[in-house]
Amino acid sequence: MENILATITAYRKERGWTEYQLAEQSGLPQSTISSWYRKNLMPTIPSLEKICVAFGITLSQLFADGDTPVTLTESQRKLLERWTRLTPEQQAVVFALIDKM
Repeated sequence: MENILATITAYRKERGWTEYQLAEQSGLPQSTISSWYRKNLMPTIPSLEKICVAFGITLSQLFADGDTPVTLTESQRKLLERWTRLTPEQQAVVFALIDKM
């Protein structure tokens, strides 16, 4: 896995944000964000979720390999939201249906 702090920094700089502005946008204390860098800490998942909301991306986009960020269309986003509500059995049925198409 790539250095998550470097990825956060890249997204932040892409938007022209300081650490303070990221803190404002995410609702996290600026001291928390600063301590990640000073102490080379891995942010918690809830903190990463807040960071992603601030950037307007998903956790999967944050952790995606490659240089090109993944962008979802509105219909893809709706599909994924509904997919997560399916049980594993329902997901298997959807896969079977797709395979038949």
